[in-house]
Amino acid sequence: MTIDQAIALIRTTADRMNQLYKKTVFDEWAVVALMPEKIVLLRYMGPRKEGFQTDFLSDTRELRDQFRANQHSIGDFEFARHGHGTKAEAFVMIGDDIYLVCNNTNLTMTDIAKDPLWLSAQVPFLEMSDRFRSEPLAHPM
Repeated sequence: MTIDQAIALIRTTADRMNQLYKKTVFDEWAVVALMPEKIVLLRYMGPRKEGFQTDFLSDTRELRDQFRANQHSIGDFEFARHGHGTKAEAFVMIGDDIYLVCNNTNLTMTDIAKDPLWLSAQVPFLEMSDRFRSEPLAHPM
């Protein structure tokens, strides 16, 4: 999958999730590549691009710790229950060393999951994860 195809899939997924949840699930979506010496922001959709780049390491700490603790493959994902504000709620491995970071800058994952509509909103997220599992994002670098 190309980066443009991945972005189209992510946008469609976000729209479907928001429709099913009847409000915004994640208002921040970012595709990042983890390089040996740096983290490269490939695409960003959300309210705070500069702040996202500046605060990436601290905002993704809980998720990175979970991800490192487990063996993950493309299509696998993790949720952080206590990410509040700019702390990321989820990420998906969408290619070799490429991740989709998802965040709601107003709610925690616990807050989101309290709404019964969250169950149906998860379906497009899982379908997106499966799509990346079968057709990973090719490394653009």
